[in-house]
Amino acid sequence: MFGPEGPTLRELAVQALSSVERGYDLLAPKFDRTPFRTPDDVLEAVARALGPLGPFPDGLDLCCGTGAGTRLLTGVCRRSVTGVDFSAGMLRVARHRVRPADGPRTAFVRADARALPFTAAFDLVVTFGAFGHFLPRELPRLFTQVHAALRPGGRFAFPVFAPPRPARPAFWLLLGFDTAMRVRNALWRPPFVMYYRAFRLGTVLGELERAGFAVELRALPEFGRRADGSPRGRLVVARRAPAPPRRVSPRQAG
Repeated sequence: MFGPEGPTLRELAVQALSSVERGYDLLAPKFDRTPFRTPDDVLEAVARALGPLGPFPDGLDLCCGTGAGTRLLTGVCRRSVTGVDFSAGMLRVARHRVRPADGPRTAFVRADARALPFTAAFDLVVTFGAFGHFLPRELPRLFTQVHAALRPGGRFAFPVFAPPRPARPAFWLLLGFDTAMRVRNALWRPPFVMYYRAFRLGTVLGELERAGFAVELRALPEFGRRADGSPRGRLVVARRAPAPPRRVSPRQAG
């Protein structure tokens, strides 16, 4: 991460003291050389889980970053794939890296996920690793925006993973990071928001249902199971209700 190709500690510190937009603009050229990029094994597992549900005509990668999820969508969508992000720098990298020789047409749009410029435009929306930038009180608005961007019957999908146990070093690493972020926010309220432990699955599922989604969880078997038998990784699939059948009057039927 701090090698010659990745960001330096100073660059990460500058990002952390910037806004989300400016921070990712600065990090964009080196983002794919950091642990923050969604790993390929996660992307491949999600693609396999989405396969039986598709193909989908039009897909949206929400908070697309440098386009890792957008590239995934080009394999499960037939007609078009759109990436949306708040950072112009991340979009600049994504446009350069996601150039399928054939398949669906691709486009990238700069927009805030909490104010999407789309209405009933997509059959599938995916997102990877973006929830840490949204405070819990912002989730209802975010999910309402996704619901509006989907066509009836469309799906909103994203992977979730069981948190590490306290016996594992990753637990304390994430706890320390979040504690430092909370202290920083309490002291001077910087514009960059990022938490790794703010995501509560039960709360998220409830907010999805309140936004009008029917929600199911699908195991991602590639990541195995915990000691209690529960999956380590799952795919949340939230479906917007299909359009009601059109009623035909006796006059129209005759």
